[in-house]
Amino acid sequence: MARLDVNRSGEMEVFVRVVQLGGFSAAARAFRMTPSAVSKLVGRLESRLGVRLVNRSTRQVQLTPEGCVFYERSVRVLADLEEAERGAATNDAPRGRLCVNTNVPFGEHFLLPLVPAFLARHPDVTLDIVLTDEVIDILEQRADVAVRAGPLKSSRLLARKLGATRMVIVGAPAYLERHGVPSRPADLEQHNRLGFNYARSMEGWPLLDQGQTTNVATTGNAQVSDGGALRRLTLAGLGLARLAAFHVQDDVAAGRLQVVLEDCNPGDREEIHAVFLGQGGYLPARVRAFLDFLVEKVRLD
Repeated sequence: MARLDVNRSGEMEVFVRVVQLGGFSAAARAFRMTPSAVSKLVGRLESRLGVRLVNRSTRQVQLTPEGCVFYERSVRVLADLEEAERGAATNDAPRGRLCVNTNVPFGEHFLLPLVPAFLARHPDVTLDIVLTDEVIDILEQRADVAVRAGPLKSSRLLARKLGATRMVIVGAPAYLERHGVPSRPADLEQHNRLGFNYARSMEGWPLLDQGQTTNVATTGNAQVSDGGALRRLTLAGLGLARLAAFHVQDDVAAGRLQVVLEDCNPGDREEIHAVFLGQGGYLPARVRAFLDFLVEKVRLD
């Protein structure tokens, strides 16, 4: 007979988070516990089950064969519990706090303008939105959905593609009047090439030069942390920048920015994905509703 003094689902949830986050310290931060408390909880779980679930080291935890089996079954059990609670509610309407993390350009141009329509459709949802171009650990930060640009890395996260955008090099008319309009990649040596101050999936600007793709480094006198700041510096006439076409389309149409080197544009496209965690194939109604809404409303291509 089950012991009523054992919080089995709580133990499972902590164990699953230790595996997903890769360690006791990260799980402790997620649950606002101490690492020693998390370690002791997993230890008690192992003692009760009579098997070792993880091999501990100073850097990481590694699942034992028994731990792998217990992890997979725990994920399914927790998903079933959440499904049961959801089904016991008076209805299945999306509700609760939804934490969304998005890069700055997408957030400014797409997400924030769509917020009123989403909340009008789902009034029982509360949005908690963070705009940053820093790549976060969605598990550690406990975000429900993160919108990111560029190639996806292999992970336990799921993803839905929202579209793709062309990349363009732009400069302010006043800057181009002072420094000239580049007509070939070599001309960029005479220009201030603005960039980002964090690791990118692609270093520099890919450009076609006599039928071959070359990579031009960004060695300007200013580097920034997000696309919004890079756009503002470019508008101020500090130099050239390579940005998503949707991010600067209004500026180009209004004459505030000018696209250059289009004949050398290799035509590469940056994909935009919404990434999320789907335990056991189950998504909370609020997360599913938000993902469906983004797919319906966002037009990047």
